[in-house]
Amino acid sequence: MAHTCRGTISLFGALIHTEDACAFVVSNGGTQTFHLKATNEVERQRWVTALELAKARAIRTIESEDEEEDYDTSVNSQKNEFENMLKSLSTKLEDLQTCSELISKHGAALQRSLSELETLESDAETSTHLKSVNERATLFRIAANAMLNTCSEYLNMAQVHGSKWQRLLQHERDQKLRLENMVEQLARQHSNLEKAAKEHQIPTRDSVDNSRHQTSDQSVSPSVSDGVTRRFDEVCVVRASPSEEDDEVEFYDAQEHIASHDGTTKSNFVLKIPMGHHRTVSDISMGSQMMDGSDETSGSGSDVDDTDTKVFVISSNNPGVGEKLEWQLKEENVTSSQLAEIKPPHEDSNSSGCRKRRTRIPDKPNYPLSLWSIMKNCIGKDLSKIPIPVNFSEPLSMLQRLTEDYEYANILDKAAQCTNVSEQLAYVAAFTISAYSTTSNRTGKPFNPLLGETFECDRMDDLGWKSISEQVSHHPPMVAQFCEGRGWRCWQEFTMASKFRGKYLQVIPLGIAHLEFSGSGNHYTWRKVTTTVHNIIVGKLWVDQHGDMDIVNHTTGFKCHLKYIPYSYFSRDVQRKVTGFVEDQDGNAKWVLSGTWDDKIDIAPVIESSGSPKNPVFKTGSYMTAWERKLPPEDSERYYNFTELACQLNEMEEGVAPTDSRRRPDQRLMENGLWNEANVEKVRLEEKQRTARRIREANAEKAAAEGKPYPPYEPIWFKKERDPWTGNIFHMYQNKYWECKEKQIWDGCPDIY
Repeated sequence: MAHTCRGTISLFGALIHTEDACAFVVSNGGTQTFHLKATNEVERQRWVTALELAKARAIRTIESEDEEEDYDTSVNSQKNEFENMLKSLSTKLEDLQTCSELISKHGAALQRSLSELETLESDAETSTHLKSVNERATLFRIAANAMLNTCSEYLNMAQVHGSKWQRLLQHERDQKLRLENMVEQLARQHSNLEKAAKEHQIPTRDSVDNSRHQTSDQSVSPSVSDGVTRRFDEVCVVRASPSEEDDEVEFYDAQEHIASHDGTTKSNFVLKIPMGHHRTVSDISMGSQMMDGSDETSGSGSDVDDTDTKVFVISSNNPGVGEKLEWQLKEENVTSSQLAEIKPPHEDSNSSGCRKRRTRIPDKPNYPLSLWSIMKNCIGKDLSKIPIPVNFSEPLSMLQRLTEDYEYANILDKAAQCTNVSEQLAYVAAFTISAYSTTSNRTGKPFNPLLGETFECDRMDDLGWKSISEQVSHHPPMVAQFCEGRGWRCWQEFTMASKFRGKYLQVIPLGIAHLEFSGSGNHYTWRKVTTTVHNIIVGKLWVDQHGDMDIVNHTTGFKCHLKYIPYSYFSRDVQRKVTGFVEDQDGNAKWVLSGTWDDKIDIAPVIESSGSPKNPVFKTGSYMTAWERKLPPEDSERYYNFTELACQLNEMEEGVAPTDSRRRPDQRLMENGLWNEANVEKVRLEEKQRTARRIREANAEKAAAEGKPYPPYEPIWFKKERDPWTGNIFHMYQNKYWECKEKQIWDGCPDIY
């Protein structure tokens, strides 16, 4: 459909699922679901069959070629048109050459006959020879007429095709001029932004911290510093407001020294956390979309509206606060050992029995590529329909890229050992943030998985977890994943909406992630935030994460609200910042979080509250590091900025399924540096997938014509079921993969490679 209205679901990407004898569900794979019920089973099956056929026709109508990054249909039609033009002109040119040869041949014969006629003396010989001259003259005239007709046809055809070529060339020239103007405009914008950034340059966080430490050392006497244990390092005021003006979070330094009652000094900073535009597990926040026109502006701590805010204060040089912290910890049953760094079990294990894995892959080759030839037909289209060769990819599948979310799964090991619910939720929030750590310098596009493609990652021996992922749907593209570790299980269904806007590429995840701890029984859900890739046309590619995330504990009712602050050239604080807080079922803040999604996250407990109900003030304890990024190798730029774990994901292993991503030939060729061969193999795999899809559609139409039901495609290791926590249809893991791997039973795996 070219136009849609509210409440409709496009059949092109719809999920159709039967629940019982009379009921069935139609969903868009995201937040919109229709629950329908027929009068009887026969009527239900008729509706399901009709909808499946309509979906197949919609797919064929909207895209005649598969959405696996193949070149657009219009490009292929233009190419065929050009080939037909050249073929017809070449045929006419060959006819002209043939006519020219005939004219030369018959002209020479006529010339010889005329010369012989002049040498004849008797009338009898002359009359006989005239007949031969007339015949040859007739042949010459026929060849000349054919030559004239062919020349006329060639001229007309060249004029018609010439006008078409002229229009196409003019259109190409106009597109290039528009691109040049766009690039020139972007260059001017970048130049202005660089000048403005230099004029408003802010001291780095390290320099500010060093300055504070020096000032603090000079301000506090040795007797005080030796006699009093510094339990808290700084004063933190966190204001949260639902107003639109506070939609963009700002951080700014307050006064370096604040005199206390006892004459000592304190350091503080102000942190505002907006309360509005929450993103829940049931919907997507419209406030988390791109905020192109809103930039961070400067301000002071006193210029805050009297709207609902939450203030978090970290006190320094105050022994009384330490007593309050100990009392609060007793109330919440938090021991000092639990607040200390919890070492995961696998760190103490003997690694001598672990498999030795590779630490890098071959270097990325330098192949030239015409960006204009790729981009000119892509503006305004969905990401999955953009023809992108492997030159813009990285040698990993989307299944493997999602598995990288568990690189810091040791955070979940710590969370599993927490007996305090709010502290556990704070660690879970830190884990969700750590999943974005590799996106800061990884701009390569992962391979789109083929339908039925799988990927297993068994790292129980060294990292303490194992996972299985499968591409369960292709319209819309959807991945189901299940991972289990020591004391926890995590599963998700990943799908997304994406658009290429010329200047940037925006990806909005739609799936829901689940996490469950076996010890406490706590069950958490969340959605991922929006990802934007900037500088698509000019400049160096860079990735930004922005939006709101709500992590919900369905067992206790506790929630954690995180805000990923969008990048801004004029922000007064560090970029890529994430702030948040944990609250109980009554809305009382328990923990606060602060940090950056590409570096580290610090958490702190709330120990006391004061102030008015609309503007509460919470005193918090000292911050502890919940997660810190491990930097990639120094030479990682030579091999796609991969981390050590990323290099090991595509390493071939024995006994994996025939559909495993490690066995995908085009991806393996790209990893080995054979990009041209990889592009050829990629086309073959996509054509094979399209052929399998056409066969399924033909069988469905045949079954419908015979009045028989035709079962839709079913995944191998996952099955669509009703999610008891969210109420949506969800692909649940069937707990069969590892058993089949142990027995090497792969009978149900399709032939996709």
